[in-house]
Amino acid sequence: MRRLIGFACEGETLAATLDEARGTTGLLIVSGGNEIRCGAHRGMAMLAQRLAATGTPVFRYDRRGVGDSTGYNGGFLTAEPDLIAAVAAFRGTAPHVTRLIGFGNCDAASTLALFGRSAGFDKVILANPWVIEPIDDLPPAAAIRHHYSTALRDPATWRRALSGRLDITKLIKGLFRIVQTGEESRNPLSRRILTAIAAWQTDAAVILARGDATAIAFAAAAGAAVPSETIDTDSHSFTGPAAAALETALRRNLA
Repeated sequence: MRRLIGFACEGETLAATLDEARGTTGLLIVSGGNEIRCGAHRGMAMLAQRLAATGTPVFRYDRRGVGDSTGYNGGFLTAEPDLIAAVAAFRGTAPHVTRLIGFGNCDAASTLALFGRSAGFDKVILANPWVIEPIDDLPPAAAIRHHYSTALRDPATWRRALSGRLDITKLIKGLFRIVQTGEESRNPLSRRILTAIAAWQTDAAVILARGDATAIAFAAAAGAAVPSETIDTDSHSFTGPAAAALETALRRNLA
């Protein structure tokens, strides 16, 4: 059964959804950015329904200022109180849950890495953690390097350039960014996120979408220091065929 729940957080009211099940391991899904709790293309709602059908209770919520929740959206670095309140609400409505696992994508993964211990999670599953401090309107350097390493080997790229259908200005800006090596690993945010993930030791699992710019930037910053599982998709939110692969990875980490 699916239940709609409201709970308090620093004077505001947050909206949540609980997919009930009898299992003692519960999954709390944190939404990233301004995404509401149902997820892109209702992906998280459908995932929650399938997991609950096989015994895993799943709790999803909108942080302050997002979706059906009141208040101001201060971004993921201010979302610790929301996370703590969500855990308390989950435990209050599903008291049989004795093991709590968090899952988040993008900056929701970073929220869990930073604040999951203080909220009381036993384990976190982090998809495409956000480690990027924006410099301009271009993607991170690691993502551009990945893109051009493929595109510049493709004859179609050069045909577009010769025909005038390629934005030369954008190409030059992208190539200039490529030479800014180490950008992701030097910024304070990436160091903070990577330190937080390391503190979890074996209680954190990282999942990356192979062709996603956020995942590529994370991989460049983390190097070999953070073990990860890669799903062969360009979809940041693991839509389409990647949804099944993500679900398989989640189930394995819930076991």
